[in-house]
Amino acid sequence: MITPNPNLQVLHTIAQPKKELILEIELNGKMKFEHLMSTVYNQFGICHRVLSANIEYTEGCSFGSVQLLISVNPDEWRQLELYLNKNKLLSTTVEYTCRKYS
Repeated sequence: MITPNPNLQVLHTIAQPKKELILEIELNGKMKFEHLMSTVYNQFGICHRVLSANIEYTEGCSFGSVQLLISVNPDEWRQLELYLNKNKLLSTTVEYTCRKYS
């Protein structure tokens, strides 16, 4: 007969609520736009929608700004924010709320 071990702790994963944010990133030529978009999706697993992009390419460098609609939990947001700060990319966020009519 199998009996549970009272000394073991059960890890419960609690799904953290996701928030929709509008993230605006200023590109300063240190990172290509395509590389940034691929990193957001592939490394962090954050699906995003490009709301607007005003980007100029000069000698292979990306300058301008991009606005993304992202849905993230607090942990994903912290990781992304650290990545942007590490790469010296300025960013601002606004919480996105959409009123639903029935």
